[in-house]
Amino acid sequence: MNGFDGLGYPKGLKGEKIPFLARIITILDSYEVMTRGRVYKKAMSKEEAIEELIKCKGTQFDPKLVDKFIELIR
Repeated sequence: MNGFDGLGYPKGLKGEKIPFLARIITILDSYEVMTRGRVYKKAMSKEEAIEELIKCKGTQFDPKLVDKFIELIR
């Protein structure tokens, strides 16, 4: 997926050029992966996942949408 900063694939889109729904789904998918874990990685707590989302604001994720998502789940 395109990172909010334009890095990634498939098209190197950046910021608002990334479709709105795609920016939302990226946050939701990442949170789900972090909090449910995988066979190869232990699940994070809710707060650990929130910290990771905050750390990646502006690079991987839309900062405004991260803030709104955190507001909704807290």
